[in-house]
Amino acid sequence: MDRVQKYIENVLQPKIQGDGGWIEFDSLNGDELTVVFRGECSKCLILDRCIAWIKDEIKRDCKKNVNITAIRKKPYFQDV
Repeated sequence: MDRVQKYIENVLQPKIQGDGGWIEFDSLNGDELTVVFRGECSKCLILDRCIAWIKDEIKRDCKKNVNITAIRKKPYFQDV
């Protein structure tokens, strides 16, 4: 779990920030990975492509197959 979390925070997060998005590690239970998407990712229409890319990156670099559950969190000012 720690390896996948560090990979998300140190490798994937900066790449996604380049497009105005934000990804946060939430949990990893077995092969079920839950991540939180914020910023531009919270309203992205092609998030499924990004999830597939993340899955491939983790498989290639961390040697772990995961199923990803995405949670979209809008900025607090959009929740009003």
